[in-house]
Amino acid sequence: MRSKIPIKVSAVSYANTYPFMYGIMQKIDPNKIEISQDVPAECAQKLSDKVVDLGLIPIAKLADIPNGRIVSDFCIGAKESVKTVLLMSRVPMDNIKDVYLDSESRTSVNLIKVLAKNFLMKNWEWKEAPKEFPNPKLHQSIVLIGDKTYKARQDYPFVYDLAELWFEFTGKPFVFAAWVANRELPADFITEFNEALSFGLHNIDAALDVYADESQKEELKNYLTNYISYDLDQDKKEGMALFLKYLKAL
Repeated sequence: MRSKIPIKVSAVSYANTYPFMYGIMQKIDPNKIEISQDVPAECAQKLSDKVVDLGLIPIAKLADIPNGRIVSDFCIGAKESVKTVLLMSRVPMDNIKDVYLDSESRTSVNLIKVLAKNFLMKNWEWKEAPKEFPNPKLHQSIVLIGDKTYKARQDYPFVYDLAELWFEFTGKPFVFAAWVANRELPADFITEFNEALSFGLHNIDAALDVYADESQKEELKNYLTNYISYDLDQDKKEGMALFLKYLKAL
């Protein structure tokens, strides 16, 4: 029997989660679920601290979640390019000396480190992003994720898509985040949750009507349908396992 206590869920507050949010809000009884929207690092921290029961967390944090287990058929992934996880620079790659790192996603931070060491063969100095980040006058080269990348593109003439670099390196798609629980959840809730996510993914236009500004809809629909790949299929699982292997060796 399902507990009467709502299951607490942390979802990512980026546009790539709009379909998930729409499905959850449309298909799950609000009395059964308590949902918050956070940046990826906060999702992982809440799950690790047992503030929530289920979160859409960066894959790089999976090993840090006590009793962490992936419970959904869906993820935030990319088959090749992803468009919103970028190394951006005011100089060509060969002239980069140091890179400022967006603190909101541990996966993206570790992905650039894996690529630099094993594929790009670069020994860059890594710097933590300060509060005023990004500032092109101060930060020559940065790793930036999410909706912030749209505005920052105009300041950086050299842009490298990390998912695309990963695909060139491995021939595998990349998984940025997955739905992870920190305890055993009722089987009927997991089924209902997956069905809700699927519903949202089949109704992206409706999700954009709810969450996106009118001026953004066309661009976001292209992004959600042609760049983000949501099915956690076997190819993505293999890519995820390979990334975690490289990550362990860092």
